[in-house]
Amino acid sequence: MRGFYQGCSALSDMITQYDPDVILLQKHWLTPANLHLFDSHFVHYFKFGSSAMMKHVEVGMIRGRPFGGVIILIKNSLRNMTKTIHCSDRYAHRQ
Repeated sequence: MRGFYQGCSALSDMITQYDPDVILLQKHWLTPANLHLFDSHFVHYFKFGSSAMMKHVEVGMIRGRPFGGVIILIKNSLRNMTKTIHCSDRYAHRQ
């Protein structure tokens, strides 16, 4: 994704064209406080994932290159058919 704002329009276009049930994303570069942006931009999907910046935000100001982060977007109609297996800074797994 190379950053949420950089990849948001391409992701929206892909959703319009292909209408995928599940989308796997990495490198969204959002802090934990900004993960809600997936909810507001992609309302037909629920998000599952994490920010890789959790520890860095707790310490203080973020310096240098942005950090990763992974998100799985699943269509709302499939939400009750999935369950969380594991979620950490670097990967997320749903079944």
